[in-house]
Amino acid sequence: MAVVACGGTIASEPGDDGAAPEKTGDDLVAAVPAVADHARVTTREVCSQPGFDVRWRDVLATATAARDAVAEEADGVVVTHGTDTLADTAFALDILTDLDAPVVVTGAQRRLDEPSSDAPANLALAVRAAADDRFAPGVHVAFDDELHAARDVVKGHSNALSTMTAPGAGPVATFTRAASRLVRSPERGVAVDPLADAIEGPADVPEVPVVHSGTGVGAGAIERALDAGVGGVVVEGTGLGNVTGALGDAIADAVDAVPVVVAGRPPAGPTEPVYGTPGGAVTLAEHGVTFAGDLPAAKARVALALGLAAGLDAEEIEALFAPPA
Repeated sequence: MAVVACGGTIASEPGDDGAAPEKTGDDLVAAVPAVADHARVTTREVCSQPGFDVRWRDVLATATAARDAVAEEADGVVVTHGTDTLADTAFALDILTDLDAPVVVTGAQRRLDEPSSDAPANLALAVRAAADDRFAPGVHVAFDDELHAARDVVKGHSNALSTMTAPGAGPVATFTRAASRLVRSPERGVAVDPLADAIEGPADVPEVPVVHSGTGVGAGAIERALDAGVGGVVVEGTGLGNVTGALGDAIADAVDAVPVVVAGRPPAGPTEPVYGTPGGAVTLAEHGVTFAGDLPAAKARVALALGLAAGLDAEEIEALFAPPA
């Protein structure tokens, strides 16, 4: 089993200027003896970043580390990561890789030195899941006795130990001390070939901002994004993927310059063209946007950025947002 360390709260220590990641993968494994109950573990260091400051180079390096570990006959891969962007990185790994061994991402809401830390239980759970070949293919997130699909999981609470949830989908598996129950079949979260080999490095990944629609939102955010030379835009619409009329008019112009993907604001449910008017999703579809389906805006941004970095055409980018068959 390979543990790929990326920092986060699980690796953090307190300091005069606030907590920061300091512990290595070896430190984490040594601090959690229960890991040895499930697998013989080696560690790989990728970065030591807080979850709120993970960079594309860290994500690509994590994908490389996971692929290398499996190529060297690791039976599974565990990635330790900060929770703020854990769901983003897990989904990125699902897009970048398609490995024959389980890949499980985990982290913690409380540091190892804090009372009632969830770090030991989450790391042991992740190793336990990654040692179980039922949880391949695809990338999963292990947290608080549940295993979630990378496509579906989100951070749902800023502080709660049960922060990782999958609105509208639920967990892939649940765990007790002695047993695990498979709730639904694990699968890779995208229906395209893995993109890692098509991306030479982090410089290939373009800037993709998220523009939010809401009461009174105008065209300014999209106009400023285009002026800045972004590679694409994700719009978080309301409801089924609708936007204000002013934003809809701006999208009509933007699609001539860059790909525009429209996601919905609700935590569950797909986008769907139902309404006309300048900001309705029917009109946006006529303009040529791609709809994110059931992906939230944050994950739509990950998919669009990586798809553009890999040089995908419009049809291939649209396939990134289709749920697996």
